[in-house]
Amino acid sequence: MARITPARQWLQRTAVLLSCALLCSGAAPLASAAGQASAVRSVQATAEPSGKLSAKELLKQRRELLDSWSAITGIPWFRLAAIDQYERTLNKALPKKRMATSDRLAIFIPHEQWAGPLNPDPEDSMPVSIRYFNGVGVDGDGDGLASRTSEQDVLQAVAGHYEKYGPSDQSFALALWDYYHNSRAVQRIQQFASLYEHYGRLELFDHAFPLPISSDYSYRSTWGYKRGWGGRRIHEGTDIFANYGVPVRSTSYGVVEMKGWNRYGGWRVGIRDIDNIYHYYAHLSGFEKGLAVGNIVEPGQVIGWVGSSGYGKPGTQGKFPPHLHYGIYRDRGLIEWAFDPYPLLRHWEQNENARLRKNR
Repeated sequence: MARITPARQWLQRTAVLLSCALLCSGAAPLASAAGQASAVRSVQATAEPSGKLSAKELLKQRRELLDSWSAITGIPWFRLAAIDQYERTLNKALPKKRMATSDRLAIFIPHEQWAGPLNPDPEDSMPVSIRYFNGVGVDGDGDGLASRTSEQDVLQAVAGHYEKYGPSDQSFALALWDYYHNSRAVQRIQQFASLYEHYGRLELFDHAFPLPISSDYSYRSTWGYKRGWGGRRIHEGTDIFANYGVPVRSTSYGVVEMKGWNRYGGWRVGIRDIDNIYHYYAHLSGFEKGLAVGNIVEPGQVIGWVGSSGYGKPGTQGKFPPHLHYGIYRDRGLIEWAFDPYPLLRHWEQNENARLRKNR
């Protein structure tokens, strides 16, 4: 039997006293209302994960969970999905510091935030004492406990925060800022929400090689090489050499985050995908007509053309052979770090060649 510490005994006595005070004053108890708890139990009964799921089945169950909570709370499913996906990408980038609620729900709420910053018991699961210490933990499934490992409890806590701000896009952005206090998080989640709303599905992970497979190109791993211009720098990407005017394509579903001139990269485009990866396309000779920041793009969509722009003021061309510099960066919440795109490029190239052979 687990040992009951003096701190927990004190918390239990406090919880009982606070519960009595709330009930005697006519205030609503902290557990979820009966109607909502019943609805949540219905959700649990129809969508409990069982064993090891395939990626397809897991996406299906994630969508069912999000749709159910959207119906309960009135928050659009694509906003809940965007929050969950952003949390998922942070968990992937910081695996030693963050742990998902479950396979279906990636949202991570730290102990001190869940139980309350001054709560002597960081593992507290008693709704009354959590509220007493200004924690965000709530009982979302009607079992009398507020558990950080319960999908329903975590989703109720999240919904409780966002419901206070209203349904507009501006209110959603404000709610994100008040929760994360990070403008990057606000931008990322809004981008993810726009992708989910546009396509109406969670599965947005397909990729394409950045140049047409049928074009004449060559590349090898150039990660970490010394740069020849602009001071002491290393090469954070892969150079794909091709002729002027060869189409440059988006490698992923994503949102155009940056477009314009950079003295190093020349005419360049930056695209953020649903996995919170930033794709950087540099040294272009021009952009596809109508391409603008905020546009949604998909794998294989033309965004520009191979060129030799850069290494100087706007318009500088021809200081090196025409090629596409392709870089890739992962967001860690407050910073981004580059990693070698060469293995992914090889993988995407092989997959696209295999699809072409299959369709012949």
